[in-house]
Amino acid sequence: MPNYKYLIIGGGMTADAAIEGIREVDPNGSIGLICAESHPPYNRPPLSKGLWKGKPLETIFRKSSQENAQIHLGTMVESIDPKNKMAKDSRGQTYNYEKLLLATGGSPRELPFGSEDIIYFRNLDNFHRLHALMEKNARFAVIGGGFIGSELAAALRDQGQEVVMLFPEEGIGSLLFPSDLAIYLNDYYRQKGVEVLAGELVNGFEKQNGQIILKTKSGQDVLVDHVIAGIGIIPNTSLAESVGIEVANGIVVNEFMQTNLEDIYAAGDVANIYNPTLDMRVRVEHEDNALSGGKTAGRNMAGDSTPYEHLSYFYSDLFELGYEAVGELNSKLETYADWQEPYQKGIVYYLDQGRLRGILLWNVWDQVEPARKLIAEPGIFTNEQLQGRLP
Repeated sequence: MPNYKYLIIGGGMTADAAIEGIREVDPNGSIGLICAESHPPYNRPPLSKGLWKGKPLETIFRKSSQENAQIHLGTMVESIDPKNKMAKDSRGQTYNYEKLLLATGGSPRELPFGSEDIIYFRNLDNFHRLHALMEKNARFAVIGGGFIGSELAAALRDQGQEVVMLFPEEGIGSLLFPSDLAIYLNDYYRQKGVEVLAGELVNGFEKQNGQIILKTKSGQDVLVDHVIAGIGIIPNTSLAESVGIEVANGIVVNEFMQTNLEDIYAAGDVANIYNPTLDMRVRVEHEDNALSGGKTAGRNMAGDSTPYEHLSYFYSDLFELGYEAVGELNSKLETYADWQEPYQKGIVYYLDQGRLRGILLWNVWDQVEPARKLIAEPGIFTNEQLQGRLP
């Protein structure tokens, strides 16, 4: 029976960062990592970014876990015994631990049809499958106009594939961006050769002569060769729930990444934590949070007592456009756009009754830290005060 001082359930970036954090405090304590995938931890963003532009595959794999832990691949933890500090996996193997980290991430939301014919893009195996499908004159449907959908549509089009996007919102990124910017992106993608079907809800699926017909609520039939969906994830909380760990839109943790059960921590996509800058609980699904939150959890498991107060950011590339975003980006908030060149370069501020909640740096770079500091400032901001505030 493996016996670890630190046991980590999950094999993503959060898990690897936690091992780095543990080693900063405890150079020698034994670490075990249980990963459902057949690959050791790797960087996720290149799956929809750099790998499509020629980034070597071997460069995405992370080092801390491979150098500092015993990795158990291709198996899932099915039960935890918090009282006796044991976990049991799908192979029947039991593990002892002193401290446990739940870095279980999330699973893609799925449509009620299509089953194996739809690629729900989430991991390295999905990338390999999608990459193998590319061929001359292939036509891909990308369902979803959010973070993953917009990146994949651009990546596939850059590879010379025919692409049609379908999503129920009015524009690409409508849940994040102001309405005018989202609608601009529709036209921008069309100029790049992507067929954009905004306001279309896919509600049916048929196979015909080796091709796929997607049926929309408005009555359209969209004929394609392959279908990819990026419609969000659901946090993997069932393991935590089964032992009485508090769950509410993820696993609820305190400022030290601890759950309500002694010696069990959670971090990454699955963790719901209070952010003092925003004065609200958040669950964040991006790289910066995975790395910074995982590392903090690891340090605290090893005896440190550092509160996790980091205001994370995320980023994306959409053909020649790119952005970095800090804080809460929600298109339902008030927005003020300080454009240097409309829709090409500028800053969008997100406010709630004058309080700054988030900042979108649109083709503006090296301003993430100033943006964090500005969001943390107290008081009410007017549009005039924000104009020109960040370069």
